[in-house]
Parts: sequence; structure tokens; C-alpha cells
Amino acid sequence: MMGFRRDEAITQRRIDRVVIRRVVTYIRPYLRPLIAFLVSVIIGSIATAVTPLLLKVLIDEAIPHHDRHLVMLVALGAVGLAIFNAVLSLAQRYYSARIGEGLIYDLRVKLFDHVQRMPIAFFTRTQTGSLQSRLNNDVIGAQQAVTNTLGTVVQNFIQLVVTLAIMFRLSWQITLLTLLALPAFIYPARLLGPRIQKLARVGMQQNAEMNNITAERFNVAGAMLSKLFGHPDRERGAFAARAGGVRDVGIATAIYSRILLVALGLVTAVGTAIVYYVGGNLAVSGSITAGTLAAFAAYVALIYQPLAQLTNSRVDVLTALVSFERVFEVIDFPAAITDRADATDLVRPRGRIELDHVWFRHPPGREVSLESLEAPGTPGGDEPSDWTLRDVSLVIEPGETVALVGASGAGKTTIAMLVPRVYDTVEGSVRIDDHDVRDLTLESVHAAIGLVPQDPHLFHDTIRANLRFARPTATDAELQQSLERARIWDLVFSLPDGLDTVVGERGYRMSGGEKQRLAIARLLLKNPAIVILDEATSHLDSESELAIQRAFDEALRGRTAIVIAHRLSTIVDADRIVVVDAGRIVESGTHGELLARGGVYAELYRTQLGRSEGDEITA
Repeated sequence: MMGFRRDEAITQRRIDRVVIRRVVTYIRPYLRPLIAFLVSVIIGSIATAVTPLLLKVLIDEAIPHHDRHLVMLVALGAVGLAIFNAVLSLAQRYYSARIGEGLIYDLRVKLFDHVQRMPIAFFTRTQTGSLQSRLNNDVIGAQQAVTNTLGTVVQNFIQLVVTLAIMFRLSWQITLLTLLALPAFIYPARLLGPRIQKLARVGMQQNAEMNNITAERFNVAGAMLSKLFGHPDRERGAFAARAGGVRDVGIATAIYSRILLVALGLVTAVGTAIVYYVGGNLAVSGSITAGTLAAFAAYVALIYQPLAQLTNSRVDVLTALVSFERVFEVIDFPAAITDRADATDLVRPRGRIELDHVWFRHPPGREVSLESLEAPGTPGGDEPSDWTLRDVSLVIEPGETVALVGASGAGKTTIAMLVPRVYDTVEGSVRIDDHDVRDLTLESVHAAIGLVPQDPHLFHDTIRANLRFARPTATDAELQQSLERARIWDLVFSLPDGLDTVVGERGYRMSGGEKQRLAIARLLLKNPAIVILDEATSHLDSESELAIQRAFDEALRGRTAIVIAHRLSTIVDADRIVVVDAGRIVESGTHGELLARGGVYAELYRTQLGRSEGDEITA
């Protein structure tokens, strides 16, 4: 049971007042419903504390005097209080739902908006399951910190104050005696409270790790990899280890909670025994009435639990606020690439691109991602990578098609990704239409650029929805036109559901070439000034490649294009071919010029010619 992970980085952290002040800022928009919620809680607590007095009236007044009318009034009072408490309970639930669901909405939208603005490097190091855990489990936990914990603390405090006031009014001697048993519960509460707090932190981490396994395995790509390269027993063992950690934390939490409950029950029993013994003797001697004794017996159960919970309220509040802390940790993590305060929009882009003495290397992991969201042992946390690009200068004129070729890891994709600011240069600058991209708004830069990657991503939605992701206002006629230019309309038209065909998760219901052409259609629909094709025809057969090449000839006319290709046959007609080697540009020219030089490009081309048709060169 105690084999769960005790990560000191999790269990020893403390929440300061800054977190609490930030929580208040999120609660402020819900101030009115929060006040109504607390008022209903206060009134409900008072009503609960008053209820035993009806029993006293019944025993001391109605029964001895054979007053049937008073008996009826007491009975009606009990029903009335029950109805009143029921109405208050509904009011509390209504207001707590308004506050809680509103907080969940605010935090989720804030978290989602912030995460989607993070650079690509953040996602390459972050576990998807950990992010999903923050967005779901921790956000709900943060909401409970307000609606559950706050309500419980207020309810316990009011109930305790009112109950003790009534009890002292009835008999201060018995009240003091019943409080003597309280330390027997306060000690285990203080002892186990911090342990339960630590377990809450560990449990959140364990759940995030378990969610990450399911997120990676329960998609088409992960399932296919597991089936072809994995082993069911090994996969089961890996998941069982994570699930076992969650189980152990749950067991330990349940045991500690049960110990507290048992201790409360024992203390309540001792307190009740004191009331019976002392109060019974006082009733026999005539010092108190039988009704008072009965009311005291009812009040005993109403004071120990609130007292004990309030003595440990700090731990309860801290435990509940752990979720807020985990959500704020993500929200507060700065995005490495953002708009400058004085950034301007790129208006009517012509498509001129210039890289001026650019140096680039990937920054340390701690600058681009949160360690708590990474898999244990993720490398590159403290040191930057080696130089990926070294003093690269390149000018691409408007409407020019430039192909980047070279060995794998040479820096081709990095050069292309610097243009839309997927990465930022370390030294030097990247300019579009003579504007440094760091002086332009990201939204306007991205609006001017279209990308077709080697492995295009399609959402688990219809073809229509995937295309309209590029332009939500596009008409069906415009969708058809883009599909025709991508040479895939005939296929879409032949499908039973046409544009309403669901492509499956990541488009796995479509072939590689079909996904590629749908991605090209999406780019054509966007109609950008600059196009980046990152091996966009790598999945196509020769016939499809020829069709797409013709579509590109038409679609790219008048646009600036950066083409990264494995197959040299797809870029022989490019206006210019740039050869990248070890982060530097080593050759530049047309296909014929580079062949005539007999350099790196000529060697690559001869190597490809020696292969069978359709094979890819090393790139």
C-alpha cells in the first residue's frame, strides 16, 4: 500500500499568498453569486443548529403539559425546517454550480489559449497526457477549492459558533466537559492532515503519468506502433505500474481518511457518554431538564466534526489549492516566441524573404517547456543544442521558387521554419518584405504563409471542416475549386458522403497520397503569399506526383515558395536550388548549373539516378 511514489519536488512544495491572491482575481467576476452562496450556507448552518431545540420543546413543554397543539407546532416546525433546508440546499447547489462551472470555463479557456500559443519546442518536450490532466483534472480540482472547501469552512465555522452558543446557554458545565474529548481527535487530524495533502499532490502526478500513456496509446499511430513493435504483456505491465501507483495513493488516502472518521466516531461516542453520564445525573437531580439532555445529545454530533475540520482547515485549503497552483504553473510559463509591444501587421505581403547572417540553435529545454510536464529523464534541459544553422544568408524574391536539398539534419527544415517564426534566430535576422519578422505580429505573418508538411495532420472531422480550418467562410463552391486544383475532387465526389466524409483520427481513413492532396487543397484555399512545401509529394506515386506537380505549377504561380524535397525529380524546374550541408549553404543555382559544377548536388543527383524509380534520396 505504501509503495506509491513520494516525489519530494511535489510533496514538499508550498503554496504562498500570491496564489491565493490570484485565486481571488478569478473569483471576483462571480462575487454576487458567491455572496449568495455563502449567505445560503450561513442560514443553512443556523437552521441545522436550531433543529435540536425543537426536541427540547417537545420533551420539556409539549409532553409534560399534554399540549397537543404544541406537539403539532413542533412537528410542523420540523417539517418546515426540513423544507427550508431543502430550498437552501437547492440554492446552494445553484450558486455553487454557477461559480464552479464558470471557474472551470474561465480556467480551461485561459489554459487552452495559452498552451496553443506556445512554440513548437514546447510540444516536442511535453507529454500530451500531462497537459490533458492540467486541463481536466486540475481545473476541476481548482473549482472544488472554491465551491467545496470554502463552503465547508464557512459552514463549519457558523455551525460551530451557533451550536456552542446554544450549548453554553443550555449548560456551560456540560459543554466544557464535552470539549475535553476533542484533543483525542485533533492530534490524529494534525498528524494525518499533512500526509493526505502530500498524497493529493502525488496522486495528481500519478494520474497525469497514467493519462499520458493512454493518450499516446489510444490513437491510431500509437496503437499501430504498439501492435507492430510492442508486446501486449509489456504494454500491460507499463500501464499497470502507473495504474498501480494511482491505486496505492487511493488506498493510502482511503485508509488515512477512514482513520480520521473512526477517530471522530470514537470522540463523538466519548462526548455522548459524557453527556449521558453528567447530564443524566444533573437531570436526575433536577439541575437540567430531560429536554435539555436530549438536545445536548443531538448537539454533540454537531460540534466535533466542525471543530476537528476547522483545526485542520489550513491543510484542507492548501490541499484544495494544489490544483490552482498546477494550473497557474502552465499559465505563467512564458511563451518563448511572442509579439513585441510595438509589433505591426504585415499588410499586402509581396513574399520577399531574406535571411541575413542567421545563426540558430535550440535553446535549453527549461526555457521552452515545464519540467513537470516532461517525461522523466528528458534530455537537453539545461544546455542549448549545438549550432543547427551557421551564418546562413539567403534572399528569395517575390514569386521565386527555391528548393532546399541536403542530407538529413543539414538544417533545411529549420531554415524554412524561421520564416513563420516557428523558431527565432539566435543571431542575424529573418525579413519578409524588408520587415524583420520579430517586428511583425505573429497572426499577420502566419496569415501570409501556407504549409504542407511531409505528414499532414487532419482532424477527426469531415473533409469540409478540415478544409475550412484554413478559411472558415469558404463556400462549398470554393472548397470544390481547391479540391479540383489539388486533383482530388473526383475522389471526394465519389464518396457516399462527399464533403461530409469523416476522415478519421489524423486522417487515417485516407491513404498517404489522399491526405497529402487534401492538405494541398487546404493550402490552396488559404491562398497565402508564401508557401512552404516540406516534402509535400513524398507520399505520392508517380502518377499522383505528376498530377500534383501540375497543380503546384498553377497554384504557385506568382507566389514565393520554399520547397524541401527528397526526390530531386520534383524540384528540377525550381527557379533556384539551394544545397544545405551541416547548417551552411554550400551551393546555389539552377538544376543545370549545379550539375555542371559537379559538387554536392551533382553527387546527390547521380546517387538518386542509380536507384529504382520512386526511391528517396538521403535528405
